[in-house]
Amino acid sequence: MNPKKEQLILDLHRIGAIKFGEFKLKSGLTSPFYIDLRGVVSYPDIMTQITDLLLQVLEDKSFDLVTGIPYTALPMAAIVSVKRNKPLIYMRKEAKSYGTKKLIEGNFTAGQTCVVIDDLISTGESKFETAAGLEAGGLKISDIVTVVDRSPNGAELLRQKGYTLTAILHIDEILSVLTAHQWIRDNQRLAVQTFIQATRNVPVKTLAERRQLMTNPLSRKLVDLMIQKESNLILSLDVETSDEFFHILEQTADQIVMVKTHVDILQDFSEDFVKKLTDLCGESQVLIFEDRKFADIGSTVRKQFRSGIYKIADWADFVTVHAIAGEAILDGLFGDLESPRSGFLLAKMSAAGNLISENYTRQVLEIGKNRREVVSGFIGFGENETEIRKLKTKMADDLLLLMPGVNLQAKGDGLGQRYVTAAAAVKGGADGIIVGRGIIQAENPATAAKQYREVAWQNMT
Repeated sequence: MNPKKEQLILDLHRIGAIKFGEFKLKSGLTSPFYIDLRGVVSYPDIMTQITDLLLQVLEDKSFDLVTGIPYTALPMAAIVSVKRNKPLIYMRKEAKSYGTKKLIEGNFTAGQTCVVIDDLISTGESKFETAAGLEAGGLKISDIVTVVDRSPNGAELLRQKGYTLTAILHIDEILSVLTAHQWIRDNQRLAVQTFIQATRNVPVKTLAERRQLMTNPLSRKLVDLMIQKESNLILSLDVETSDEFFHILEQTADQIVMVKTHVDILQDFSEDFVKKLTDLCGESQVLIFEDRKFADIGSTVRKQFRSGIYKIADWADFVTVHAIAGEAILDGLFGDLESPRSGFLLAKMSAAGNLISENYTRQVLEIGKNRREVVSGFIGFGENETEIRKLKTKMADDLLLLMPGVNLQAKGDGLGQRYVTAAAAVKGGADGIIVGRGIIQAENPATAAKQYREVAWQNMT
C-alpha cells in the first residue's frame, strides 16, 4: 500500500475519526463502525495529507471548477482549488431567500466541467443531490472524488447515474491496515465486512412486516385496512355541500381506505353531517382524516381540535399538523384524549414555491420519530421517484408517507399545485396516495377511484 495512505489511516484512527463499536445510523441500522471526518479541519497535518492525496488523484482529470459538499469537504476543496489554480464554487443547502437568491455560490459559466469532492460515500444520496443541483445550473459533472468509500457498492451506484467515483481510501484498506497494526481484532474486521456485505442488498420490508414494528394503534389500523382492501388510496373530498360529499363518498367508499375532509369548506355543515359521515365510514371500513393543518400554540390548537362548531376530536381518526410551532403542539392536540387520535406531520408540500426548506423537513422527520405514539407519519411531496425515495429513506420503517398532489398525469393546475403520477409516487416509496380532483371531477368517480386504486396498489413493493 502507498505509505501515505497507510499513515493517513493510522492518523484518522488516532484522532477518533474512525471508530469501532455500536453506532445507530440514520437508516435505523446498527453499524459496528463509524467514520466521521468533520473534525479533521482541526488537524492541519492531516488536512495536508488528505489534500495531497486528493491532488494526486486529480492529476489526470480534466475540469474547470472544483466544489466540495458542505460542510466537511468544503475546506478540502478550497485547498485543492488554490493548489490547482481552479475556481471554487459551492452549492448552498438551500437557496437564499433574499438578495440574489442564489443556490450556487461563485463565478462559473454554463457548460463548464466541475469535479465534486466529498469526505465519504455510503449511500450516494448527497452526491446525487449535489450533482443534480449543479447540473440544473448548467454545469457538467462526471467525476466525484471522496476521501473514504465505506459503501457496499458506491462506485456502481454512481456509474449507473453516469458519474465516475474515485476514492482515496476504501474501507477494506482501512481494515487491513488497522488489523496489521493491531488496532482492531480479527473479529472486529469480520463484523464490519459482514455488515457491509449485508447492506449491499437490504431487502425492502413489506407493508405487513412494517406493521409489526408499529406501536401506534391507528397506524396499525390503517395498514390493516390497506392490506384487507388491497388499497392505499385516500380520497380528498374537498366539495362545498353535504349532498355532493356523500354522493361521491358512497360511490367510492369500497375503493378507498381513508377519506380526507375539509369540513370548514362545507357551506351546510351540521351535526347531522358528522353522524352520517361516521356511520357511512364505519359501514364501509373507511378511516376519517380531517385536513385541518393545525399550526398554533398548544392551548389554541387544543380548543380548535376539541371545541367550536366542528369538535374534530370527536370524529376524526387523523389530522394534519404543521410542526412550525414545535413539538409541544402534539401535546396540545393529543394530550388527555378519551379516544385514540393520531397526526400526520407536513414534511414537504406540493404547492409550488412553498417555504418549507430541507432543514425544516429534517426537523419535522425528527419530531415524528420521537413522537410515534401520536404521529403516524408524514405528508410529503416529491416531483419524481428519485425525490420521493430520498425523502422515504430518511424515515423510520414504522412511519407512513402519504403523497399529496397525485394524478394519473403529472401536470400542474395553473394555481401552484404540482402533480406526480400515482405509479411514480408508489414506486418512489409513498405508502398512501392522496387524490382529489382526479376523482371528484371525473365523469364517473367510482370508475376513476377504481383506476387509481389499481394503479397504486399494483406498484406497491
